[in-house]
Amino acid sequence: MEDLENKMQTSITHFEKELNSLRTSRATPSMLDNINVEAYGSKTPLSQLGNISIPDSSTITIQVWDSSLVKSIENAIVDSNLGINPQTDGQLIRLPIPKLSEERRKELTKIASEYAEKSKVAIRNIRRDIIELNKKEKKESNLSEDELKKIINEIQKITDEKINLIDKILEQKKNDILKV
Repeated sequence: MEDLENKMQTSITHFEKELNSLRTSRATPSMLDNINVEAYGSKTPLSQLGNISIPDSSTITIQVWDSSLVKSIENAIVDSNLGINPQTDGQLIRLPIPKLSEERRKELTKIASEYAEKSKVAIRNIRRDIIELNKKEKKESNLSEDELKKIINEIQKITDEKINLIDKILEQKKNDILKV
């Protein structure tokens, strides 16, 4: 059961990270978490190529350490689905966060819902795998029928809790996105 809890919690943590990368109308460094830049012959996370700071609620600045990477970083930001146009001043890249249009807000809530659905599928897959393991145990006569039913009920209860948690997190994020 502890293994089941840990695997499901990992799925939820991943879901939360995906949601943090979605843009609300406030600037946060986590918006840039999923951006990888072609640098030094490989894809490198943006956070490893410069200092990211938030001078005000509608601006992100990136102080790039290696001036030869400025163009690559700009391209990676433009290619991401953030919808932000970088402004470069030497080694400093400014990302003005525009207010979200109603259409973009709806689009972001759909993306958030897709992330939630993927997480729910992952949790259901974990449930299925653990149940299969327990059925195999029963086949090998290590579990009785009653014990198997009790375990399956417990697994289902944990699964329902985790899926409800995902729904709550999703609702909170949707509210953040839709808030003007």
